[in-house]
Amino acid sequence: MAQLGTSVEKGLFLPQSPCLRPLCHLLDLPWEDVLVPHILSYLPLQHIVSLQRVSKQFHSLVQVYLTNCRTFNFSTIGPCIPKEAFCTMLKDNKVLQNLSLQNCSDWVTDKELLPVIGQNQHLHRVDMSGCASLTRHSLVAVSLSCTHLQHLGLAHCDWVDCLSLRSLADHCGGLRSIDLTACRQLKDDAICYLAKKCSELKSLSLAVNANITDESVEEVAKNCRGLEQLDLTGCLRVRNQSIRTLAEYCPKLQSLRVNHCHNVTESSLDPLRKRNVVIDVEPPLPRALVLLQDMLGFAPFINLQI
Repeated sequence: MAQLGTSVEKGLFLPQSPCLRPLCHLLDLPWEDVLVPHILSYLPLQHIVSLQRVSKQFHSLVQVYLTNCRTFNFSTIGPCIPKEAFCTMLKDNKVLQNLSLQNCSDWVTDKELLPVIGQNQHLHRVDMSGCASLTRHSLVAVSLSCTHLQHLGLAHCDWVDCLSLRSLADHCGGLRSIDLTACRQLKDDAICYLAKKCSELKSLSLAVNANITDESVEEVAKNCRGLEQLDLTGCLRVRNQSIRTLAEYCPKLQSLRVNHCHNVTESSLDPLRKRNVVIDVEPPLPRALVLLQDMLGFAPFINLQI
């Protein structure tokens, strides 16, 4: 058993047959045809980072993997990875399609991100949510380099402004989803421009932005008629009028979030409920049950389906 353990650590495969056969080293297998697609691609990124420290050969293998990797998700190791390691890992990669930088807010800046964006023009999905140290230059770079972009996460990026969002709308007309939660610099004019230019949007979040009014929601409804998900949580200036417009123009709507939208009432939500749209606020109690609750001081259990 001791011999088996030693051999495994060295990357050797011991023959199960009693016949003597030459031992095969793991790294003797084809790298790009076997090891990269069938082994390394299933390992978490943090394990990949550790693997390159085993030996020079493993370091070279990992570099081949990093150069050809199409998806990088730093959300699980973001706080632990030095910015120098980020730059080294992606310096030769020109085939990225998905890049997630969530939880990298402590260190990622334009200096680290711009070279990666500039050499990866096939990115379809980019998530920069919470990256507070970036600036509008990163969003402009994404819009100019990644014209095939379909999904973009910008939640809690206070640096997103109207001009950078307009640049995105001008160059990424095929956008399918965008998260603009708590992008508080944005106002109606920028959202209306986005809606006109990106009419294929299916998912949009404008949550936690007191600047958003009925004007934005109505423009989104009229231009993005394939919209399926809309988050208006905390948009205090949104009213019933725009919700009715949404119900009229967006027949594919599946989910609507209007919690803390105090000017949105059941009169505009009820038609959407009847279409089985999932809404994050409960419908009001039937009036008879409210009266009974007032009389008794508590709400008795009543089976309303009887």
